Amino acid sequence: MNKLLKITEIIMLVLVPAILILCAYFNIEHTAVITLVTVILSIIPFFIHFEKQKPRPRDIMPIVVLSAIAVAGRIIFAPFPNFKPVSAIVIISGVCFGKQNGFMTGAITALASNMFFGQGPWTPWQMYAWGLIGYIAGALNNCHLLDKTYKVCIYGFISALFYGFILDSWYIIGYVSPITLNTILTAYFAGLPFSLSHAVATVLFLIPIFALWRKKIDRIKIKYGIYDL
Repeated sequence: MNKLLKITEIIMLVLVPAILILCAYFNIEHTAVITLVTVILSIIPFFIHFEKQKPRPRDIMPIVVLSAIAVAGRIIFAPFPNFKPVSAIVIISGVCFGKQNGFMTGAITALASNMFFGQGPWTPWQMYAWGLIGYIAGALNNCHLLDKTYKVCIYGFISALFYGFILDSWYIIGYVSPITLNTILTAYFAGLPFSLSHAVATVLFLIPIFALWRKKIDRIKIKYGIYDL
């Protein structure tokens, strides 16, 4: 069952960009609704998998604590557009606690913080995008590709740009008409300054906290027997 859920997770992660591409290529109407439903469906397997694991309270605490810190960080830095520590914290969660926890931290952070910033059709997309950042961080760490701080910072910069690309793509497919090369480029270039600010912020937050937090978290995992999910 767990293997089936893992395969389902990967399929659903790939399904979202596939639906976006198909909607754009065939110029399908009501794309905002179609893509919104798709991204919601893509998130569900991760929550099901999490529940199937039957995690102990001690295994849930890292998600709760890191999500709370990320939410607080997003609120504190609200005056600075896209200059937030959220992606950095989600990456740390994925690296330290595994891809499943990384996804859950990102998804819960988006959902919880939008109770302050406002819920809307963008919320599932933020849940998906931040969840994906944490998921990929955990997967890369399993392959020993994020064993150095500078590698994590490189991933942080790229993943923040990817986050912006996902949100901009949703906006283009759902709300830009007609979809032409000019309108696509205009939308992406309009969002680029915000994506760059997000990317720089992610690196600036990772540099001082990643190595320190990882060392502390590793000690806590050993002391309390916390498992990666």
